[in-house]
Amino acid sequence: MHKSKKPSGGKTKERMTEPIQGFSKLSKQEKISWIVSRYTQDPERAAQLLSAYWNEDPKLQQLHDEFIENTITNQYMPLGIAPNFLINGNLYAIPMAIEESSVVAAASKAAKFWLDRGGFTAEVLGTEKVGQVHFFFAGGTAKLQTFIDQIRPKFLEDTLGITESMSKRGGGIKDIALRDLTDRLPGYYQLHCTFETKDAMGANFINSCLEQFAETLKRESAGYVGFNEEERAIEVVMSILSNYVPNCMVRASVSCPISELDISETVSPLAFAQKMVRAVNIAQASPYRAVTHNKGIMNGVDAVVLATGNDFRAVEAAAHAYAAKDGRYGSLTHAKIQDGQFTFWIELPLALGTVGGLTKLHPLVKLNLEILQHPSAEELMQIVAVAGLAQNFAAVSSLVTTGIQKGHMKMHLLNILNQLEATEAEKALLIAHFKTNTVTHRGAINALESLRKNNGASVL
Repeated sequence: MHKSKKPSGGKTKERMTEPIQGFSKLSKQEKISWIVSRYTQDPERAAQLLSAYWNEDPKLQQLHDEFIENTITNQYMPLGIAPNFLINGNLYAIPMAIEESSVVAAASKAAKFWLDRGGFTAEVLGTEKVGQVHFFFAGGTAKLQTFIDQIRPKFLEDTLGITESMSKRGGGIKDIALRDLTDRLPGYYQLHCTFETKDAMGANFINSCLEQFAETLKRESAGYVGFNEEERAIEVVMSILSNYVPNCMVRASVSCPISELDISETVSPLAFAQKMVRAVNIAQASPYRAVTHNKGIMNGVDAVVLATGNDFRAVEAAAHAYAAKDGRYGSLTHAKIQDGQFTFWIELPLALGTVGGLTKLHPLVKLNLEILQHPSAEELMQIVAVAGLAQNFAAVSSLVTTGIQKGHMKMHLLNILNQLEATEAEKALLIAHFKTNTVTHRGAINALESLRKNNGASVL
């Protein structure tokens, strides 16, 4: 048995715990009983909270339960709508799933601003996905290249059963190339493979092809007369897709005459444009600023990716790798002033799907894709890139004019008041008060305490 104590910050309670065998085989109720009795201070309250988040529809709850393993409840995330996005002449209302205050409001504000200035332009620059077979070979590169060239038809032949359906949709295997990385790791090579997966994100398809490539590689090398015994013993370490997709790219942009950048009463349109360019240049020059700059972009990107049932962790990883492609981490967005015109744009790697996975299972994901007018994968790439660009424009424009905290804290006010357990009447009075006063956490506490000392009378 193991003794454990609750971390500092709550009641100290010594518990006797021991590892559990067969947790996954327990019913959901048994899992809940086990976890709350051993790891919570008030098991009854914890169990009630977990069950309160179950869906009332048993079939719908079962669907959610089966998405992952060891499910005990649902953890909700707010789903909002950012309207008025004009993209390539089409008007969208974009679903965004996110917990952070001011993101949806900022995206909506940017969408409305650019709606009157021609909207957003977006284009897909490429849709190539990547996967690799990682292996070690004892011989030379030239000999290995000759072998790979000879068995290339075998790779394609052995995967016909996997690629048949994808090929009918216009996708499939694009290329299989040998990459020599022995300068980084002795004996290390890759089969660097590229794919077209059309409207599917394609992870399962790609990984199935790669695992077959690995089997073909081992089988064919074992009997290859051009290798000696040591060379025939190719060691395949792993076969897996890469989430870095620098040739699966989308570009989104906005542009207007500088004179139309009447975004602030305190900053002239020209000064605003110059500050925006300077701000982006700073994010290119300073990784410390670039990380926060790009995080703001991903606020918009991730929210739409999550709402449409795609893998936001893969998108995040690819975006940040791309931001460092030149050897130093920098901004994902760009800005320029040329011939009296201000242009702001983003180029982003995005591997997304609109068929398969959660897109056919999660009811809200299906509804969100319907709200977006059933986009193809390429159309969704454009929508997501625009959401990221809009979010960045809103954040940077606030930073170079009024500062970001004024608007963010006003949006955060309700969260503060809910933490303080303010009543609906108190919320109404305090929201009115802070329309003309700066919001801070301490200021909200003081205002609420003042209100309560006066029995709800508005003396603020």
